[in-house]
Amino acid sequence: MNPDFETLDVRIEKPFAYVTLNRPEVKNAMNSQMVLDITAAFEALRDNREVRAIVLAGAGGTFCAGGDIKELAAAFQGGELNTHTTALDTMLRTVATAPQVVVAKVEGAAMGGGFGLVCVSDIATASATAVFGMPEVRLGLVPALISPFVIQRVGLTRARELMLSGRRFDGVSAHEYGILHDVCPEEVLDVSLKRILDDLRQCSPNALAACKQLIFTVLDQSLDESVAYRAGLLNELRRSEDGQEGMMAFVQKRPPKWA
Repeated sequence: MNPDFETLDVRIEKPFAYVTLNRPEVKNAMNSQMVLDITAAFEALRDNREVRAIVLAGAGGTFCAGGDIKELAAAFQGGELNTHTTALDTMLRTVATAPQVVVAKVEGAAMGGGFGLVCVSDIATASATAVFGMPEVRLGLVPALISPFVIQRVGLTRARELMLSGRRFDGVSAHEYGILHDVCPEEVLDVSLKRILDDLRQCSPNALAACKQLIFTVLDQSLDESVAYRAGLLNELRRSEDGQEGMMAFVQKRPPKWA
């Protein structure tokens, strides 16, 4: 993949990839180029089974301050808003459905679209002092594109309160609301991330990709609609090389080859 993204720092240290939002001078505010770069980076990694997880973070001590308001205003003047919104929706879907496990590491602010990125991650860890929120209603806007992912993440009752008030909240509250899977002091955030990645090292990369597909396939289906798919997928993986290796490693009380 091309590591030379204008707004990102991307590196691969197998079995993980690290995608870092890299506009620290504006607290990683998300402009149209960053939206395109994130989509391109995740698409480039999509078929790479040597990458088990993608760590999404921000440079300069801030995850993402939200959308680039100056650029949005200019896009409105230039009649380019439809292109921008379509690209943002594509980016959110691309990150959400990545075959790899997406791990968000959050410090500083995660506002608006940055908050949306946290909500499309599979696992999120943050410092207790991180700041989250959807301030759109205080700007005369609504968090329209991120709304489905926010509601899935926190449930309707909490989503209504957060979206309608536009209030900010810290990492401790984000953990309480189910947005984060771990919260910790800022100085041990890397320790929290390492613990998550150590767990993922134990998992088959092919099984992780299949599990991601499983989640999104059964999400909106009834039990009867999905039973054939669920049973077929399980039987396919039982017969697979990774499935055979995993079961044999368990019987022999040794780590599987991918660990």
